[in-house]
Amino acid sequence: MRIVIAGGHGQIALRLEQLLATRGHEAAGIIRKPEQADDLRAAGAEPVVLDLESASVDEVAAALEGADAAVFAAGAGPGSGTERKDTVDRGAAALFADAAERAGVRRHLVVSSMGANPDHEGDGVFDAYLRAKGAADAYVRSRSALDWTILRPGALTNDPGTGLVRLAESTGRDAVTRDDVAAVLAELLDTPGTAGLTLELIGGTVPVAEAAKAVAGGR
Repeated sequence: MRIVIAGGHGQIALRLEQLLATRGHEAAGIIRKPEQADDLRAAGAEPVVLDLESASVDEVAAALEGADAAVFAAGAGPGSGTERKDTVDRGAAALFADAAERAGVRRHLVVSSMGANPDHEGDGVFDAYLRAKGAADAYVRSRSALDWTILRPGALTNDPGTGLVRLAESTGRDAVTRDDVAAVLAELLDTPGTAGLTLELIGGTVPVAEAAKAVAGGR
């Protein structure tokens, strides 16, 4: 499979790119800064330089042409303000979904956040982030031409992955390693029965592959 990842230099994205390369898939990562390209190549991915805050739908669709799946893993980052939460975490996510639809790429994964809600209340930057992610999730869910899965991890850590998770529509709040988030994303790409699901993810006791199969059920 060829998988195009928005936010290709992010911590989860780089881990995912490495996993996909080891599984024999072809990964491409969309990045804003040309100087990040070598890091993607080291992870086994093809760098695609494109700024999702200023690109057109056609430009992003061109980057997605010929892909089998798309993964939105971009984010404004912890140092950004409320304006970029909207332009990246909401706006770029919607743009990426539109571009995937235009390019005919049905399988669409979104890395969201636990607690994402377009109606979340509060005046802080993190409150704006949760509203932006919630609005983006709602927009992706509205695209009938996409086989979407939305993944909402708990608090992210850089601890080594365990390969053991809890993956469900509702998990309760807890932490999860970025290694394990990447592993779940890779598994979801190979589990089409999870299309149409919004899933929460925390550390747990179930091996990643089993967890993905369990939520897919008989679908």
